[in-house]
Parts: sequence; structure tokens; C-alpha cells
Amino acid sequence: MAPIAVMAAEEGPDPLLPHTSELIVGLVAFALLFFFLRAKVYPIFEKTYAERAAAIQGGARKAEEAQAEAQRLLEEYRAQLADARSEAARIREDAKQQGAAIIAQAREDAEAEAKRVAARAEAQLQAERDQVMRELRGEVGTLATTLAGKVVGESLQDDDRSRRVVERFLADLETAQASDAVTTAPGDS
Repeated sequence: MAPIAVMAAEEGPDPLLPHTSELIVGLVAFALLFFFLRAKVYPIFEKTYAERAAAIQGGARKAEEAQAEAQRLLEEYRAQLADARSEAARIREDAKQQGAAIIAQAREDAEAEAKRVAARAEAQLQAERDQVMRELRGEVGTLATTLAGKVVGESLQDDDRSRRVVERFLADLETAQASDAVTTAPGDS
């Protein structure tokens, strides 16, 4: 091993160590580059970094604000939707009640109209019945007068007298029919 160490010592300076002049030039160049970068480039990097950090923080803040606004709008929308649903339910209930009232009113109107029509028809029937009875009395009176004239053999020309006789006869006949109807009423049998 000794021969190798002797050979290394004889060759001269160590090839791994730089010369002193190169080391000084390298340190000066490094110092100049360092001061240049620190004076010119570093502030630009620092400014850009601060702007990006502010933008990120501002974006995060804006995102939080937007999220809060969206949540507020969602709650407002839900409240409006609930109000709209309750309003729709109230309107449906009102419509049902109004429909029932309209149906009841229409039913009452129809019943009233039916009663009016029935009363009018009954009154008309009563009027027609009375008219037929008057006409029938007149005809019966005329026939009775003619028949009595034929039976008696003389003409009963006195109209007032014959009319009074016929009316008295018909009144007696109606009274007799009414008393017969009362005595033979359905509840008596």
C-alpha cells in the first residue's frame, strides 16, 4: 500500500479540489447572481405569490359567500314552495266549498222551480177544472131545462128562473156528494 500513497503524493495537487482562483471567481459570480436575483427576481416572485394567495383566499371567501347565498336562496325557495303548497291546498278547499255551495244552490233553485212549476200546473188545472165545471153546469142546466120541459110538456123559457132552479139542484147534489164522501172516508172502514 505504501507504493500507491507515494505515487499519489508525487503527482501534485489533488485533482478533486479546485484551484483557489477558480473558487474565488465562482464565489464572486455566485454572490453577484444571488444579489441580482434577490434584488430583481425575488420581489416579482413574492408579489406574484402574494397575489395568488390573495386570489385563492378571495376565491375561497367568494365561494363561501356564494355557498351561503345559495343556501339562503334554497331555504327561501323551500319556504316559498311550502307557502305555495299551502296556498294551493287552501284554494282547492275553497273551490270544493264553493262547488258544494253552487251545487246546493242549484239544487235549491231546481227544487223551487219545480215547486213553482207544480203550483202553476196545479193552479192551471184548478182553473181548467173550474171552467169545465162552469161549462158543464151550463150544459147540464140547459139539458135539464130541456128535459124538464119535455117531461112537463111545456117550455121553460124563463132563463133566470130555470138557471136558479138548476143551480139550486146542482148545489144540493154537491152537498149530498160531499156528505157521502165524509161518511165513506178511507179511515172509517
